[in-house]
Amino acid sequence: MDATLNVTLFGTEATEAAGRTLTAGALTAVFDMGMLRYIRLGETEVIRAIAFLVRDENWGTFAPDISNLRISEGEGAFSVSYDGQCKDAKRSLRYHADISCGKDGKLLFAVEAKPDSDFLTNRTGFVVLHPLKGVAGHPVNVEHVDGRNVRSEFPAVINPVQPFHDIRALTHEVLPGLSVTCRMEGDTFEMEDHRNWTDASFKTYVRPLAKPWPYTLSAGQAFSQAVSLTFSGPIPAPAVQTGRRPIEISIGAASATLMPRIGLGLPAEEAEPSLAVAGLIRAASIDSLIAQFDGRRADIADTAATVAKLAASTGAGIVAEIILPNRASPAEELGLIARAIAGAGLKLAAVTVSPAPHLKAVLPGSKGPGVPAYEALYGAARAAFPGVPLGGGMYSYFTELNRNPPPAGLLDFVTHTTCPIVHAADDISVMETLEALPYVIQSTRSLINGKPYRVGPSAIPARDNPYGAACAGNPSNSRVCLARMDPRQRGLFGAAWTLGYVAAFAKGGIEMVSLGAPTGPSGLIARRAGYPQPYFDTAPMPSVYPVYHIVAGLARAAGQPMLDTSSSNEGAVVTLGFHGSRGAEVWIANLGHEERSVALRGPDIGTRNVLLFDTAGFGAMTTEPGYLGKGGLRLPSEGALTLGPYAVARVSLGREW
Repeated sequence: MDATLNVTLFGTEATEAAGRTLTAGALTAVFDMGMLRYIRLGETEVIRAIAFLVRDENWGTFAPDISNLRISEGEGAFSVSYDGQCKDAKRSLRYHADISCGKDGKLLFAVEAKPDSDFLTNRTGFVVLHPLKGVAGHPVNVEHVDGRNVRSEFPAVINPVQPFHDIRALTHEVLPGLSVTCRMEGDTFEMEDHRNWTDASFKTYVRPLAKPWPYTLSAGQAFSQAVSLTFSGPIPAPAVQTGRRPIEISIGAASATLMPRIGLGLPAEEAEPSLAVAGLIRAASIDSLIAQFDGRRADIADTAATVAKLAASTGAGIVAEIILPNRASPAEELGLIARAIAGAGLKLAAVTVSPAPHLKAVLPGSKGPGVPAYEALYGAARAAFPGVPLGGGMYSYFTELNRNPPPAGLLDFVTHTTCPIVHAADDISVMETLEALPYVIQSTRSLINGKPYRVGPSAIPARDNPYGAACAGNPSNSRVCLARMDPRQRGLFGAAWTLGYVAAFAKGGIEMVSLGAPTGPSGLIARRAGYPQPYFDTAPMPSVYPVYHIVAGLARAAGQPMLDTSSSNEGAVVTLGFHGSRGAEVWIANLGHEERSVALRGPDIGTRNVLLFDTAGFGAMTTEPGYLGKGGLRLPSEGALTLGPYAVARVSLGREW
């Protein structure tokens, strides 16, 4: 039995409806699942998204049931109306939406809402996303709810809290001499720097966080909100459609930046399953396993013994990721874990330490947990593990590091993780998170005073939920925010996203990038039990997912000089190159659902050997762990390379490059 196209791409049969592009004069917008995305004038993005969102008390976002959808286009304008309902077993809210836009670019998105029952929520209302390109670090005029107008700037370095409060309207320049005003009515709005969670936007949202939450919307009590866009200045003529040209991949000489080491996370529950596939971990040339030792568990000694066997079987260094219960002194709690590790004969390459309360977020204005001072914590870690390099930071996301950075002078390296499904889990939003990573790197470096920088373990699935009691369930094997299991980890989508993730951090010059885990919901290697595996329950049983080959190919390049590579459209196609002992290699990933053509540009590009990771090879790459050793295609220098949806290509340029 062959995998279906959806399973090949996404690891699930669950589908997403395609968005529809609407046009009003020179303005275009994509209507997608009740929201407007990519509002553009020609090629210039004005607003990333406008959406009416409903969240539960754990910050989970409802997927609305949309009915009575009507869309009209003509005479340089468009209009949309629909009814939406957000409900679960405990509550229900209905709303009606009207969207209109004329050829002058004036756009209105209005909602009338009424709860059917008392509705507990952390936030219900409009969210507006401003894009990053041409916006981050650029001027903005903020009109406040009291009528004041303040000239300011969108943050360049990621703001750890809210850059603007009490917002009624925001005005910024989108083209020379042309500005747009985004007006938000019906409540008080404020902005947060969405890059904290690797969302590629500045998010303006309803209801300030300083107000109590969760809060209750009373049954039968109607409310209304609206967002409008108006332009000041000459509106450009509608763009003339031309044929699509190949995306250019520019390849330059070797740089001084070296490829990072590649690690994998090792949750305690995946230690035994990982030991069963130790040969595949070794074959992937994994540098380090980030082994979690959770002092709240009773099986620390057993975990240490298994991890010691893994270290011997895989050749990977072991970084102990220690969680302290925070019930006794750091010295006492670290001593227990150190003795268990020593008793197993486990030698550590490094250690990181965090008190358990730091696994949960502290929102702006909230009181932080009672934890030991960093000086006491890190001093106790040095004493418990003498001579072992010590790292610190946050096991949760960059957000928490940005809001509570450790004193870098006490550490040998600083670390944090990321997750692309915190606020949205649709395919477009997950790939968009790659845009935010260069800002995360820049901002982290501003905090750590030149200390070595590591990231991860990170993957598409959430390793933890700092904002609620636990990660979300995903019984339907679909796309769910903050879910511990995300099916795209197992498909070509996960391979393409992973290449983009490593590429961003590698170009940022960081020391180590650690990814999900050997096995489990964030794993590279298949196993039969523990989560849904459509197609993977059929014969022949796959042994690895496509992402395994991407990680293995990049891990073997650790410490090699990187090539200066770039894409003419980084949002569509991402690239990474290096010059290793086997010659120069350039890796390219299509980040979208549509087929794309790419052309390589650079000095002396001759015949190329191309190994594709695409739908045609899915069966082989999931059943043949040695797929990287296949010969691939021979393409001449002048030929363009066609990449299918979420396909990855390894292009070998030869030793002579």
